Amino acid sequence: MSSISAPGLWALCVSAVTMTAIVGLRYLGTSGLFAWITARVRPGLYKGMDRQIRGEIGWSLASSAIYGIPAGVVAWGWQAHGWTLIYSDPAARPLWWMPVSLFLYLFLHDTWFYWTHRWMHRPRVFRLMHAVHHASRPPTAWAAMSFHPLEAVTGAVVVPALVFLVPIHVGVLGLVLTIMTVMGIANHMGWEMFPRRLVHSRLGHWLITASHHHRHHEFYRCNYGLYFRFWDHLCGTDRGVSAP
Repeated sequence: MSSISAPGLWALCVSAVTMTAIVGLRYLGTSGLFAWITARVRPGLYKGMDRQIRGEIGWSLASSAIYGIPAGVVAWGWQAHGWTLIYSDPAARPLWWMPVSLFLYLFLHDTWFYWTHRWMHRPRVFRLMHAVHHASRPPTAWAAMSFHPLEAVTGAVVVPALVFLVPIHVGVLGLVLTIMTVMGIANHMGWEMFPRRLVHSRLGHWLITASHHHRHHEFYRCNYGLYFRFWDHLCGTDRGVSAP
């Protein structure tokens, strides 16, 4: 690989800074929206938690840089050098590949999250990397990206790595990132926004919502998944849902 020219290096830095700003503003906007909804649907749920929320926002903004820098490098590499398997022409691959790639990205991300998350609950690793996230007792809509920098790195590398391995349309990639953002926030906001008939349905038996993830924050050694309950069911770590 040839060395990067000065203009190329400048463009790379601009891309990394821009993506960091986008991730940070996306966090503030979406978490702020869900916090606003919470204040109206569950008034007083976050009462007396101002100090915790300030900490969640601080850690999350630090995580924004850790997520934004590799995303910026990937965006620059895709646009300037075509390094990735991201494509923009819908006709470049069969249309059926779009939903398949969406599911693959979510399943592979969920798999990585489950096993790294479970690993981070080993006592020494927990104290080093994961205790920051569990300092949110209970979590709020602002806690979705409240990570120690080392934990943030484990989450930041997944999608940037996948775009080099699994072809994906740029629009589907945007949908993956949207689902990741919304689910990350919704699962931490301390109340269930989905109807009980869905949560307790056959479909809900395989999906993670706030009711499922809240139990993880209550009991720690269970319910490790991000989107799906597949690995929790398979590995015997599923302890059902709570009632936030």
